[in-house]
Amino acid sequence: MSRDGRLATLDDVPDGYLDSLALLGFDWLWLLGIWQTGEAARTVSRSHADWVNGYKSQLPDLRPEDITGSPFAIKNYTACNDFGGDEALARFRQRLAKRGMKLLLDFVPNHTAPDHPWVFAHPEYYIGGSDDDLAREPGNYRRVDTRHGTRVIAYGRDPYFPGWPDTLQVNYRSTALRKAMIGELERISTQCDGLRCDMAMLPLPDVILRTWGERSRPGDGSPAVDSPFWLEALPRVRGKQPSFTFMAEVYWDREYDLQQQGFDYTYDKRLYDRLESRQAQSVRGHLCADPEFQKRSVRFLENHDEPRAAASFPDDVHRAAAVLAFLVPGMRFFHEGQLEGRRVHVSMHLGRRPSEPVDEELRAFYLQLLAVLKSPIPRDGDWQLLECHAAWEDNVTAEQFIAFSWQHEGSRLLAAVNFGPAQGQCYIPVPWHDLAGKPVMLCDRLTVASYERSGEDLQHRGLYLDLPPWGYHVFEVRV
Repeated sequence: MSRDGRLATLDDVPDGYLDSLALLGFDWLWLLGIWQTGEAARTVSRSHADWVNGYKSQLPDLRPEDITGSPFAIKNYTACNDFGGDEALARFRQRLAKRGMKLLLDFVPNHTAPDHPWVFAHPEYYIGGSDDDLAREPGNYRRVDTRHGTRVIAYGRDPYFPGWPDTLQVNYRSTALRKAMIGELERISTQCDGLRCDMAMLPLPDVILRTWGERSRPGDGSPAVDSPFWLEALPRVRGKQPSFTFMAEVYWDREYDLQQQGFDYTYDKRLYDRLESRQAQSVRGHLCADPEFQKRSVRFLENHDEPRAAASFPDDVHRAAAVLAFLVPGMRFFHEGQLEGRRVHVSMHLGRRPSEPVDEELRAFYLQLLAVLKSPIPRDGDWQLLECHAAWEDNVTAEQFIAFSWQHEGSRLLAAVNFGPAQGQCYIPVPWHDLAGKPVMLCDRLTVASYERSGEDLQHRGLYLDLPPWGYHVFEVRV
């Protein structure tokens, strides 16, 4: 709500809030749920008893108007009227640009809302079904009204789960649908600086065939298209917006495929899963991937699909995981409320969330971490994964350590995390060869710790560390 009691629009977002984001070093702001949704999807969200019970567990004082429907059941790619429409969106983007920030919005390629205009005007854009399909799989199909009369159309889905009943599935084997979707992408790209493409692996040809088989043949009788959609669509957008950025939400080991098809960045759910499982060696193995792949990976500890980090990670593990997730190469992706330690994971079908106290200690940690990330060293520098050697024979705790360095124009960082449940020791060979005969200061950017070491000793034996469980250092190395 705005201060005068009306529904707040994008124009009501305070300048001071945007200033604070810029000062923290954020380059992008992602507005999730900006597009116009409709009553059809909202009705579905309010009518499923199990869904509503889930909402009540997250928002005990739930009101009917709090159930706003899924932001991924899009009726129209225009900014929602409640937020001020496209004009307010344009003004908001200008306000971000004045602060050196870019605007990221959503594109949902797999499905539309049931009341999207295409459903009535172009049912051939969708995966159709028969009366038998509807009778046999009522959880995957529904009957809709179109200009050609009633039709059976499939709910949006992926190959592993039943359909999402507040959506309808579009058909990427249809030339007409592809042309229409590219048109939407070209238009949206004039309203923002980048798009996060939801479940971007679902339009891949093999995924379509695995999910839909022969039902994916175009309903208008035209030849089926089986070439990758993104290879066709992304160059079209960049032909008009050369610097436009595409981010893919992607799973199932298809990250590399989508990078090769033109995405600038791809979700790194594997790193998240390995951090969440608290297995140091699997995290380290993941960080041995090709450097270019890593630079284009999106690192996160929570998002709208995952549990809140403050709830799923104990405090000490949370901080250690954050040092690893956000100080390695790639795009660093923070969820609203993460810095304050929000713990309640609220459904995207809700327009309100419960009040929660700020975790001041966690917030102070994140502010320190963001100050490190704001510097040019981890933004523009060269990154290197480092070896961690046993401090003495039979000491296996070195296997819990993950260490890496950054260097940029003579400035250096060295980070080390004991990502394990036991006190650990190790030696870390430093990657620099100009330290001999010089005193080296190690100043921890996340604590007040500061140490002086012999450069010659660092070069020959390495840096000795003895850290508690889940302990970490992020040293600025001064020679």
